[in-house]
Amino acid sequence: MTPVYDGSHLDGSAYTDVTGLADRAPGWLDDVISAWSTYGLAVFAALMLIAWWRARRAGTAVVVNALAVPLITFAAFVVDLLLKSVVREDRPCQTLHVITLEACPAPGDWSFPSNHAAIAAAAAVALLFVSRRLGALALVAAALMAASRVWVGAHYPHDVIAGFLVGALVAFAGAWTVRRHQEALAERLKNTPLRPLVVGA
Repeated sequence: MTPVYDGSHLDGSAYTDVTGLADRAPGWLDDVISAWSTYGLAVFAALMLIAWWRARRAGTAVVVNALAVPLITFAAFVVDLLLKSVVREDRPCQTLHVITLEACPAPGDWSFPSNHAAIAAAAAVALLFVSRRLGALALVAAALMAASRVWVGAHYPHDVIAGFLVGALVAFAGAWTVRRHQEALAERLKNTPLRPLVVGA
C-alpha cells in the first residue's frame, strides 16, 4: 500500500498562522471567505458562459476557443485528481488537528494538489485565450479562491500553489493547441449538432 504523505514539514507553520488568523478574524469576514471557498467556482462557470456569448459575435473561430474552456478546465481537474491519487497527502486539519472554518474531510480525501485552485486557474488561463478582460478578472478570482482554501483550513499553502500551477499549465497547453487549430475545428463543428453553439446569431 502506498504510504500517506505528511506535508506539514513544508509549510505547516504557515498553515497554522493562517488558520489562527481566521480564528481571530471578524465573523462576517470568515463568512464571506467561506462562502467564496464553497460556492465561488460557480463564478467561473458564469464567466465561461459570458465568454461564449460574446464570442458568438466575434466569429466561429473565437467561439471554438470559448467552447473549449470548460473541456480544458475538466482536463485540468482530471490531471489534478491523478496527482492526488499518486501523492496521497493527508489534509492538514487531520495532521495538525487545528480548528478550521471548513469541516475536516474524511481520511482518504487527499490534499495535494488543491482541486479548487486547479479548476479556478485552468478556467482563468483558458479564458485569457478568449477574452483578456474576462481572463484577467478570472485570474484575480482564481488567486482569491486558492487563498480561501488555506483560510478555511482545507489545504496547506503548497497545495494551492501546486494546484494553481497544474491548472494553469494544463490550460495553457490545451488552449494554445485549440487556438492553433481553431479554424479547422470551427469548420468541423459547423457540420455537427453543435452548430447552433458555434454559429453566431
